[in-house]
Amino acid sequence: MTDPIADMLTRIRNAQMRGKSTVMTPASKIRAWVLDVLADEGYIRGYEAMTGSDGHPALEISLKYYDGIPVIRELKRVSKPGRRVYMGANDIPTVRQGLGVSIVSTSKGVMSDASARSAHVGGEVLCTVF
Repeated sequence: MTDPIADMLTRIRNAQMRGKSTVMTPASKIRAWVLDVLADEGYIRGYEAMTGSDGHPALEISLKYYDGIPVIRELKRVSKPGRRVYMGANDIPTVRQGLGVSIVSTSKGVMSDASARSAHVGGEVLCTVF
């Protein structure tokens, strides 16, 4: 698999279009860190590490809905394997005038754009969520 984060984001989008309450994705540390940020910001209910039906480690993501509408309206990958996007702390973009969140991989870990600005660290902009 070339881009595991894009795969996870696509699985979340597809599950929400179908109205699923949970979705499974293969486990990795970077996926868990991105899910930690999504859970902290209130976009998902949470996730749980478990073993998949094939015996490999997996993450079960509990999706969040409000009045039957998915909480996540837009989920986009910014930095891709073919074109990495790095930004300084002052250059990290705001999503929809601050209503959304950019997830940034910094030297201090994976965090939201607001946390990265307050910690004065830049890094790779992984994705945006609204």
